[in-house]
Amino acid sequence: MVKARPRAEKPAMTRLLLIDPPQGLAEALRSSPLLEGSLVEIAPNDADALRRIRIRGYDVVFSNPKTPVQADLVFLEEARLARPGVRPIVLTEGVVAEEVIAALRSRVFALFSAPFDLVEITDMARRAVAAREWHEGIEVVSAKPNWISVRVNCGLLTVERLVRFLSELGKDIPEPGRDEVMAAFREILVNAMEHGGEFDPEQVVEVSAVRTQRTIVYYVKDPGPGFDPVRLPHAAPTDEEGDLLAHAERRAELGLRPGGFGLLLARKIVDEMIHSKRGNEVILIEHIQ
Repeated sequence: MVKARPRAEKPAMTRLLLIDPPQGLAEALRSSPLLEGSLVEIAPNDADALRRIRIRGYDVVFSNPKTPVQADLVFLEEARLARPGVRPIVLTEGVVAEEVIAALRSRVFALFSAPFDLVEITDMARRAVAAREWHEGIEVVSAKPNWISVRVNCGLLTVERLVRFLSELGKDIPEPGRDEVMAAFREILVNAMEHGGEFDPEQVVEVSAVRTQRTIVYYVKDPGPGFDPVRLPHAAPTDEEGDLLAHAERRAELGLRPGGFGLLLARKIVDEMIHSKRGNEVILIEHIQ
């Protein structure tokens, strides 16, 4: 007698829930090839959203951009009680530093304020859908509006999430300067995680963001032994005469990802970049006009 083969289980459908979303967001999510096959639902208000969440599970829930951030955090906590695995993304028409800090402490996946970049939000939604064990990625050590210190695990997802939160803290810095400074910070953070933490999620990088009346300062400390940029053959040269291709070949020999331009890029963007003697601590300083 031939035994019937067990039927393969179908993968669970990805579900995203939006509450009174900004114009075009639902369409952007549905049409994104990154979220192909996902079900995107719209709830008119928080009460209806909670009713839906209690009936079925959702991977990502977007808050109502028309409600205050504090109200969003209360709603999302209720959503978590019903569905602990949900990834919350806060949308808001405006945000202040205290609200960004509250969202970080509440372990929100990401936060976006208007004007909304639909492409960026869609990409973050894709990251949220794929995320596993992300809750402990960012730990707030201490925080006040002009000084935030966090500990983050070594992973690219954590980089993108932290950059998103810190971008909201710098919304009053004129573009394109804000985007350039955040790009420099991102490169330094990735460099710290790659070379200091070897992208080991058990390793932790310490980060502080300090704001004064005239400057914005980022401090990054990795868990590694440090390095001397002059003697590091797989890092891009920081002088004008350095061979930019030689370092790429060296990285390939070492089995490292393409790149190595982080220090060079950051140095050319920010006003000042300072290394500790060991090389595992970096300070970026940007003067605000």
